[in-house]
Amino acid sequence: MAKSNTKNQAGKLNGESPAKAPPLPAGADLPTRYAEEQGTGGETHQTTSDAALTMTTQQGVPIADGQNSLKAGPRGPTLLEDFILREKIFHFDHERIPERVVHARGYGAHGVFELTDSLADYTRADVLSTVGRQTEVFVRFSTVAGNKGSSDLARDVRGFAVKLYTKEGNWDIVGNNIPVFFIQDAIKFPDLIHAVKAEPDRGFPQAQSAHDNFWDFASLSPEAWHMVMWQMSDRTLPRSFRTMEGFGVHSFRLVNAEGKSTFVKFHWKPRQGLQSVLWNEAVKINGADPDFHRRDLWQAIESGDFPQWDLGVQLFDQETADKLPFDHLDSTKLIPEEDIPVRIVGTMTLNRNVDNFFANTEQVAFCTQNVPPGVDFSNDPLLHGRNFSYLDTQLKRLGSPNFTHLPINAPRCPVSNFQQDGHMAMRNPVGRVNYEPNSWGDQGGPRDNPEIGYQSFPDEMQGTKQRVRSETFSDHYSQARQFFISQQPIEQKHIGDALVFELSKVERVDIRARAVSHLLNIDEGLAATVADGLGMALPEPAKAAKPTLDLPASAKLSILANGPDSFKGRKMGILLTDGSEAALFTALTEALEAEGAVWEVVAPKIGGVTLDDGTAVAAKQKIDGGPSILFDAVAVLPSAEGVKLLAQDAASKDFVSDAFGHCKFIGVGANAKPLFDESRVPPDLDEGFLPLGKPKDAQAFVTACRALRFWPREMTVDLDAASVR
Repeated sequence: MAKSNTKNQAGKLNGESPAKAPPLPAGADLPTRYAEEQGTGGETHQTTSDAALTMTTQQGVPIADGQNSLKAGPRGPTLLEDFILREKIFHFDHERIPERVVHARGYGAHGVFELTDSLADYTRADVLSTVGRQTEVFVRFSTVAGNKGSSDLARDVRGFAVKLYTKEGNWDIVGNNIPVFFIQDAIKFPDLIHAVKAEPDRGFPQAQSAHDNFWDFASLSPEAWHMVMWQMSDRTLPRSFRTMEGFGVHSFRLVNAEGKSTFVKFHWKPRQGLQSVLWNEAVKINGADPDFHRRDLWQAIESGDFPQWDLGVQLFDQETADKLPFDHLDSTKLIPEEDIPVRIVGTMTLNRNVDNFFANTEQVAFCTQNVPPGVDFSNDPLLHGRNFSYLDTQLKRLGSPNFTHLPINAPRCPVSNFQQDGHMAMRNPVGRVNYEPNSWGDQGGPRDNPEIGYQSFPDEMQGTKQRVRSETFSDHYSQARQFFISQQPIEQKHIGDALVFELSKVERVDIRARAVSHLLNIDEGLAATVADGLGMALPEPAKAAKPTLDLPASAKLSILANGPDSFKGRKMGILLTDGSEAALFTALTEALEAEGAVWEVVAPKIGGVTLDDGTAVAAKQKIDGGPSILFDAVAVLPSAEGVKLLAQDAASKDFVSDAFGHCKFIGVGANAKPLFDESRVPPDLDEGFLPLGKPKDAQAFVTACRALRFWPREMTVDLDAASVR
C-alpha cells in the first residue's frame, strides 16, 4: 500500500522512527507539565504520565464525581457549598489572559542554538564565545496588526523573537522579518499601531493596513516610506515561518573582556531559502486554512524536517559608522551587506513543538532589555523606548512581576536576589535577610560580583536636554529607492500591485494623492504605475528634507535572488482518481522523497483511490478541501475515466486554474487534458507545464519545481502586467 509522507499520531514517518532532535544542553532538560514541577517545599507532584491518575481539585483534593454539580435532590437547586464546581468555573472564567496589543497572533517552537564561530574577541558573552556550546531557545513568530483570531497570511510584518536561555541569563533578540521600522522614535509607536489597527469607531478592518487611517499616518510620515516599500513587497506574504529571514533591526553593542565596544546588527538567515506567496493566493489560503503557517511549522518539526537559521552578525566600529551615508542609530535604515558583510557565527535549529500552546507560546514574555554580559545597547531612540515598554507589557498581560517564574520564561541558570512576594510567586526566598547591604555574612544572601556581573559600556555623553530629531535621521527616501531597484522585475510589479490595491481601499482622495507624492521621491516609474492603477493624475512630489541618493542595488534585498536551490521541504499536491497509474505515482513520490520534499494525495473522496494495479492509496485531502493554493506545485494524474468526473467538478477546475494563475509548476498526466480544457487552461501553454506521461518523466518534473514558480506566466495572465520599470 502506497504511503503519504505525512506523520501519524505516534510521530512516525512512513512507518519509520522519526528523526531525533539534537540533544539539549546539559542541565536544560525541563519539565513539560506543571504537575512535574517541584513544589515550594521541595516535594514532587505526581506526573501526568503516571497511569490511572485520580482527578483532584487545585488544592489536591481527590474528586469522586466531576460530571455533576452538588444539588439538593436530583432536580433541586445547586448548592453554594459545591467548592468543586466553584473552583472549576472560577478557573475557566479566568483561563484567558489579555492578548498582546501587537503581535497577538503568534506561534512558537523550542530548539537549540549552536555557536560555530567564536566572537570572543568582540564580546565576553559566553553564548557567543564558546564554539560548540548548545543553548536552548524558544522562538515565537507572529503577525503585528491582527488579533489572536486573525489569519496567518495577512499582509503584515512578522515578528521573529528568539529567547536564548544562556548560562548568564536570558537573552531576547526581539526582531522582525524586516530589518527596518516605520518610525525613528518610540514616542510615535502608539500612533503607528493605532493607525494600522482596526478603526476605532467601526472595529474594522482586521489585520489589514488597507484603510484610510494607516495611509493617512504613512502619508504624513516621510520616515515611514522605506518600511512601506518592504511592507508592500512579498516580504509580508511569507510562504512559511521556515522561509523568513529574521533581523534584530537595531544596532547593538558587543563589549569584550577589555571593555572595547563594537557595534553589531543581528541576522537570522533561513537555510530553507526565502519564499513568499502571491496576494491572490494569500487571500484564498486564509479562507482555506487560516492556520497555514502554524500547520506548516508543526508538520515540519513533527516529520523531523527541522527548520534551521544561521545567525549572522554585521560588525563595525565607530569609525566605520561615521563614514556611512546614514545614521546607523536610525531604525528606518539598514546596512547593505555589500558594505558590511554578514559573518555567520552559529545555527539555530527548531526541533520540538510545544506541548501546551498557552503555557509556552501565549505565556512567553520577550523583553529587548534582556541581554547577557557582553551585549549592550546603542543609542537608538526606538530601542530605548522598547526597553522601557516591554516590561510594562508583560506585567499587564501576565498579571504579576513574577512572570519570570513561569517555566517558559525562567532562566536556565541560577537566580538569586532579594526580590520577593507579589502575585503568583512560585520561587520564594527563605531565611531572615531580604535586603542589601547587610552584615549577615554567609547567611546574608547574594552579593554583587564586579568580576562577572553585567556592566554597561561607559559611553561618553554630552548635549543639551531637548526634544529633537537628529538631522542625521532626515534622509527618508534613499534606502526606499535602493530597496525598490534591488528587486527583480516581477517583484517590482508586485510592489506596484500592492500599492494600488491598498490605496484603492482608501476612501479619501487626498490621502491617496499624498501617498503617491512620496513615491515620486522613490521611483518615478513606480509612482506613474500606481497613479495609473488608481486612475489619478500624478501629484507634485512630497517635499524631501534631503535629496534621494542613487544608491547601488543590493542583491540580498530580493527574495527571488535568495531563494532555495532545491524543492526540499516544499509540498507537492498529487491529484489522483480511481484507476490512476500506479507506476507513475510511485516514480513521482520516490523522486519527491529523494529531493526531501513532502507530498499529499488529493482525491475526490477522503477515503482515497484504487490505482490501476489494485493498490489502495489514502487521500490526505478531499478535492474541495485541498485546493492547489496549499501546495508549492501540483501534479494532475487522473485515469481516463476519472478525468471525466473531474472535468464536471468546479473544485477540480479551480485546482487547475488557481495553480495556473499562481504561476506554479504543473505536472500533466497523459489523461489530464479534458480537465485543463474545461478549466480553459491549455496544458501546453508555457514551460511551466511538464508532461508526466511516463515514470521516467517524474525526475525532470521535480527538478523543474526547484525554481518554485514559473514567473513569465504572470505577465500573460494579469491585467496589470506592464512592468513598473
